[in-house]
Amino acid sequence: MQSLDDDQAQDIVSIPLEGKSSIADYMVIASGRSTRQVATMAQKLAERVKHGGYGHSRIEGLPAADWVLIDTGDVVVHLFRPEVRSFYNLERMWGFGDQGAA
Repeated sequence: MQSLDDDQAQDIVSIPLEGKSSIADYMVIASGRSTRQVATMAQKLAERVKHGGYGHSRIEGLPAADWVLIDTGDVVVHLFRPEVRSFYNLERMWGFGDQGAA
């Protein structure tokens, strides 16, 4: 999350997945202002994960960079352009039970 904050990501959200899914322990969702910023943040994050000794990350969606997924193993990071993020609304889909009743 610090890496994304350093790269001026917007609206960074961390969702614990324990008990919800076995795909990862956490999901992080953030936005970039443009496809160029989303792509750059994804590439920098993957490099920082690698240099931090956490192994290689898998990256999906980099060519279009509307929605880029970085799978680091224990953490899955979704980087979006704002319009795409609001369309898919992953926070609502995966954040169930974290907020009080509506």
